[in-house]
Amino acid sequence: MAGADRNRRILILRHAKSDWAAGIGSDFERPLNGRGRRAAAATGAWLADECPVPSLVLCSAARRAAETWAIIARQWPEAPEAVMDESLYLAETSDLLQLLRSLDDAVETVCLVGHHPGFDGLAILLAADRAAPQVAEMRAKFPTAALADLAFGGPWSSLGPGKATLLRFVRPKDLV
Repeated sequence: MAGADRNRRILILRHAKSDWAAGIGSDFERPLNGRGRRAAAATGAWLADECPVPSLVLCSAARRAAETWAIIARQWPEAPEAVMDESLYLAETSDLLQLLRSLDDAVETVCLVGHHPGFDGLAILLAADRAAPQVAEMRAKFPTAALADLAFGGPWSSLGPGKATLLRFVRPKDLV
């Protein structure tokens, strides 16, 4: 199977802070607030400096997730267009794991943009060293615009609990 031995990266990003006061009736349509836009820009600048450009971006179709990716994508000269997927809106950890396991092995770096609790649950589930301080930090709080950067070796189909190495957990407050 071509590409099965490659080192892979999994970037799990929680959407930035949304605007509860926007008066939008639907949770799905809630936009980012000013703090969220600033945090997304800071996280995006860090990503552009520290991580490979994703081969694939899978983003919740919820407005706040889509806006988060749009801000982050501007940080790279040639960021990929995100695949907007309504099924990622409030997706469960098990569904997200199945999605990753179904990826084509040509994908080297995937970025998932979505929501609590499924996305942060996925980062915690995948981390091999569950006693690591950064995993404990993720468990305690995976704030908006935070990112888990994980590495994994092998075909996507073999991804499972404890099979990835948490390289970094970055929160907006870490970037100030």
